Amino acid sequence: MLNIIFMGTPEFAVPTLDALVNWAGCRVVAVVTAPDKPAGRGRQLQGSAVKTAAEAHGLPVLQPTNLKAPEFQTELKSYAADLQVVVAFRMLPETVWNMPPRGSINVHASLLPQYRGAAPINWALIHGDTQTGVTSFFLRHEIDTGNLIYQDAVDIAPEDDFGSLYEKLKAAGAALALRSVQAIAAGEAPSIPQPELPELRPAPKLTKETGRLDFTESAPALANRVRGLSPIPTAFTQFPDGRTLKVFKAQPFSDEEASGPDTGGAGHWFTDGRTYLRVQTADGLLDLLDVQLEGKKRMPVQDFLRGFDAKLLG
Repeated sequence: MLNIIFMGTPEFAVPTLDALVNWAGCRVVAVVTAPDKPAGRGRQLQGSAVKTAAEAHGLPVLQPTNLKAPEFQTELKSYAADLQVVVAFRMLPETVWNMPPRGSINVHASLLPQYRGAAPINWALIHGDTQTGVTSFFLRHEIDTGNLIYQDAVDIAPEDDFGSLYEKLKAAGAALALRSVQAIAAGEAPSIPQPELPELRPAPKLTKETGRLDFTESAPALANRVRGLSPIPTAFTQFPDGRTLKVFKAQPFSDEEASGPDTGGAGHWFTDGRTYLRVQTADGLLDLLDVQLEGKKRMPVQDFLRGFDAKLLG
């Protein structure tokens, strides 16, 4: 039986932890997750989703602030793990990922080597991909570059946004992680170098500016950006009066007559005050379908337009 240390923080990692705990072929001896953080209106300390799940399973929880600290590494070593399984956690120092005799594996939410980095789900949607997936691999020095174990493809539906694709990949990642650990336990796990591809798309950490809608881009590109950031951290723009408008759902407007050249230029707004809110882009109109004005609740655009003063759009 494999003794496993599990490392992860967000909800994305919880199904993998559950799957490992429920498999009789291994024993999760400890869980490593992020320190508690202030959350909510009261800013009270709150544990991560993985901490909550680990405590529900009665597992020891380690929450180091410094992964290089000798006291943490000594405690980690005391659990004598055969393998470490990492899902959505921090970058590990070599002394940590190289500690177990069978190494450490990671589950990443893309088909590596594409979308190495912190936000693979978001960037696959922003680029308009129709397929992504999950990859298990052995950790090494450079981030997301280790030898591949398994990959499972997942289709991206036209209606998928970050929220729905996150759920698909969360489940797929748990199944893949369990299959990978089972193969390692049986001594049958592949270890294949990642292919060299002529063009790689990175998946860097999102910033606030990632969400800013630039209407000099095409309508399809803007719709994909909205999908890739919905429901969080959310794409946004500004009204002519300076207020911020978050956009949770949008689509290109296909009426060629309405999206012709005489529509006021990129960034010009259109509404009938009742049913639609559209913005001119580089190649047509973008139909905003689900929005939230600064200081207001999120709502469908028809509800948003009730009582809205269209003169504010200029």
